[in-house]
Amino acid sequence: MVLKDLTALRGVAGNEKAVRDFIIEKASPLAEVRVDRMGNVFAYKKGKDSSRHVMLAAHMDEVGMIVTEINDKGFLSYGCCGGIDPRVVVSKRVLVGEKAVPGVIGAKAIHLQSGGESSSVMQHSSLYIDIGAPDKAAAEKLVSPGDYVSFDSDWVEFGNGLVKAKALDDRVGCAVMLALLEDEYPCDLTCVFTVQEETGCRGATTALDGLKDLTCAIVLEGTTANDLGNVPEYQRVCVPGKGAVISFMDHGTIAHTQLWRALRKLAKEKNINWQLKKYVSGGNDAGALQRSHGPLPTAVVNVACRYIHSPNSVAALADVDAVYQLTHAFLQSNAEF
Repeated sequence: MVLKDLTALRGVAGNEKAVRDFIIEKASPLAEVRVDRMGNVFAYKKGKDSSRHVMLAAHMDEVGMIVTEINDKGFLSYGCCGGIDPRVVVSKRVLVGEKAVPGVIGAKAIHLQSGGESSSVMQHSSLYIDIGAPDKAAAEKLVSPGDYVSFDSDWVEFGNGLVKAKALDDRVGCAVMLALLEDEYPCDLTCVFTVQEETGCRGATTALDGLKDLTCAIVLEGTTANDLGNVPEYQRVCVPGKGAVISFMDHGTIAHTQLWRALRKLAKEKNINWQLKKYVSGGNDAGALQRSHGPLPTAVVNVACRYIHSPNSVAALADVDAVYQLTHAFLQSNAEF
């Protein structure tokens, strides 16, 4: 399964090479492939009718960390590449640097914390990575400041069609685009696999340089599911297993009204499971695309992911297929917007 293979790759923002190489290998037999100086991958397929040119985008990078310092005892300090809640990382396995040195994220033991410490959330600055080195000299033989740190997490299928893995945000979008490249369409199609979305949508900001005559852009993403416990209904955002998530607004984008409504209409006509993202939260490459290319109609279709930006996100495989089916139907259609 391509999605499983993609989530196994290490691709922290700014260090997407392994993911990029995999995508180039898979996409090259299917499309014209090029890479820009930022590291974005472009896969172009000419359509039977070039009156429309649709861009799809998904980001290759995942949240992770970067080593900032090695102390005298051989422990590593780190900075975050992307938004990571410090509450979810303590005791989690990580891999450090090109040699994939195993480590564990540590913190002061609960038994030793003061009352104030135990009742407050530890910040990343209070945490460290333990690679088993007895001192700084031993650690420096294995890793160095500037090395990237990724979560060491396994792919597990469980429950009713659910999967847990790291980097579902946004390897789900990458997997869907690779699958879409296997077919032919009436329109011209450019799939853009972007870099550094998690650190400010930097790849998307430059991705449209040189792309002309685009009709629209659709970003394929993993988005926050919050269907948990006593969360109020209006804050539940979206639900794994309920279908493709069509977004009309987030903190970075107001989707093109006619475009997202055209996607909704198509989902209804084709009996594709879908849901609206019903709480304004997050942001993605769509906002950067809108700001960098002028009047480009842009929308976002998502896969609902629980525990996003953590070592173990959860999604429904049926939702990944629903995003594929909806995007495929749009590319094959003459949907007006």
